Amino acid sequence: MRIVLALGGNALTGPKESIQPTHQITAVEAAAPQIASLVAQGHQVLLSHGNGPQVGNILAKNDIASPVLSPVPLDWCVANTQGSIGFILLNALDAALSKAGLSTRATVVVSRTVVDANDPAFTAFTKPVGRFMEAEIAKRLSMSGQHFVDTGEQGWRRVVASPQPIEIVEASAITALLDAGFLVVAGGGGGIPVIRADDQKLHGVEAVIDKDLNSVLLADQINANHLVLATDVDNAWLDWGTDRARAIGVVSVTEMRTHLADGQFPPGSMGPKVEAICRFVETTGGKGIITNLDSITNAIEGDAGTVVVPDSNATG
Repeated sequence: MRIVLALGGNALTGPKESIQPTHQITAVEAAAPQIASLVAQGHQVLLSHGNGPQVGNILAKNDIASPVLSPVPLDWCVANTQGSIGFILLNALDAALSKAGLSTRATVVVSRTVVDANDPAFTAFTKPVGRFMEAEIAKRLSMSGQHFVDTGEQGWRRVVASPQPIEIVEASAITALLDAGFLVVAGGGGGIPVIRADDQKLHGVEAVIDKDLNSVLLADQINANHLVLATDVDNAWLDWGTDRARAIGVVSVTEMRTHLADGQFPPGSMGPKVEAICRFVETTGGKGIITNLDSITNAIEGDAGTVVVPDSNATG
């Protein structure tokens, strides 16, 4: 099988989302053996990942240095984190693959995602990024064209455009690497957002692309059989937080859509993941899986996690 495995941000940080280098390295070293086990079973694996805490760190440095230094733009932030996170993933994955007795090696592709310059998201800033801050700091930074919202007791937070992904520029290169036997890391942080000008030249833009929706597009363009969204829970749940809570196992995409429409999955947590998984199944006819890292191998076999399948393949 060709599998796209999307790691959530929690898999790349330490306690309380610590991004100290040693904590990040420890986190990816803990995740690497599970990924290597998929390769050992003969699967082709493309690994994508989040980068929210890491980009937030760069933006905080932007804020502190703003009186004397030009800020790092968002597209550069994503590119920087694709490189830094990719570096520690390479080290951890190569070690795990070698320990498993595999000759497969990992590689990182710095990848761009095309968005529409006329996407309505560029006039409606909704994606929160970076740290919470006091009103005075937010007001000062607003003078440079940034947008902020008042979140209440936590303070003010920057919001940016989050346009829909259209095309993964490096999809053909990623496919070639998978065909050649590499474990590929790509699409980190939703991809570097770019727009295509009339002359076909690509330009980076100030935006953040939803990493799960980008993983759906990436999985579609490389003809993946499975999309796995790795989270910190073993399943998606119905009636979460009540005495009626129950885990969802194998489920048809239509039934999952019904649960989503009924408000079972909050927009700030599981909702976007369920939407992404449903899009993947509807678009490709493959299987979409939501589970934790420890359960991935069993989830691929349908024995763990939430497995969303086309209506024609649903078994319960």
